[in-house]
Amino acid sequence: MRVLITGGAGFVSSHLCDRLLVEGHRVIALDNLITGSAKNIAHLLDHQDFTFIEHNISNPIYFDEKIDSVLHMASPASPNPASPYGYPQLPIQTLKVGALGTHNALGIALAHKAAFLLASTSEVYGDPLEHPQREEYVGNVDPIGPRSMYDEAKRFAEAMVMAYHRYHDLNTHIVRIFNTYGPRMRLDDGRVVPNFICQALAGQPLTIHGAGAQTRSFCYIDDLVEGLYRLILSDIHLPVNIGNPVETSILELAETINQLTGNKAGLARQAEDRVQTDPERRRPDITRAKEWLQWEPRISLETGLALTIEDFKQRLFTR
Repeated sequence: MRVLITGGAGFVSSHLCDRLLVEGHRVIALDNLITGSAKNIAHLLDHQDFTFIEHNISNPIYFDEKIDSVLHMASPASPNPASPYGYPQLPIQTLKVGALGTHNALGIALAHKAAFLLASTSEVYGDPLEHPQREEYVGNVDPIGPRSMYDEAKRFAEAMVMAYHRYHDLNTHIVRIFNTYGPRMRLDDGRVVPNFICQALAGQPLTIHGAGAQTRSFCYIDDLVEGLYRLILSDIHLPVNIGNPVETSILELAETINQLTGNKAGLARQAEDRVQTDPERRRPDITRAKEWLQWEPRISLETGLALTIEDFKQRLFTR
């Protein structure tokens, strides 16, 4: 296949580029490098089947060469308002790529009669009242809250994808991605895994807000990419959760990272400052993925964190 990936220089997308090339496909990566990094795809630039185009998918673009599959991965993804790469700092861009970007990417797929995959998110469930979250759950989302630019952009994108599927009979897929971590995450991403690893490698105490009882489910990047690849090749049109169903508290995560890095500084507890609508618990129900894709995560948190820590070490201490 000739595959177009929007946001192709991003953390997840760059790993997906690797996988597609290994499988023998040709890849065109499109990215405006606002949150993606050219370093993520630097090792691919000389590959005969890889092409990089610097472009914002929120603006139209046309391709004369045949495209077989469009993977719409472009969007800021960090919820941290202190991060320059977070969607709270890029609210208009986030809404535009969810609406205009999705429309443009779908237009390319329609023009080429190509398959289409939308990278959606567990954020469509908002602060869930159902636990774990099934794809049938319609969510508990504040349309004007501090995270709404991302939540609503993805919800609108899902609606547009299904409209193209139903009206144009386009072959579409929707993946709802849960917390994912691994090599190539930005060191200053602002999310909990890179924050903790950077603090631990600097010999600093890891900052825990409140009791650290809030939970997440952390999926290693290789497991996620395997799920994405299986979905791309499937005939499944309904949304599918891809994530790790093992629930881990933030306190447990911090203690594990300190142990793996040998950080003796321990923890620094701060008063609870939970961001409005920040979910207290999040865990995917992956029944669909297991039954429809024969997929489930294989890499343990300890193994995945060890690989991520090694990548962070190399980047932190060779700059």
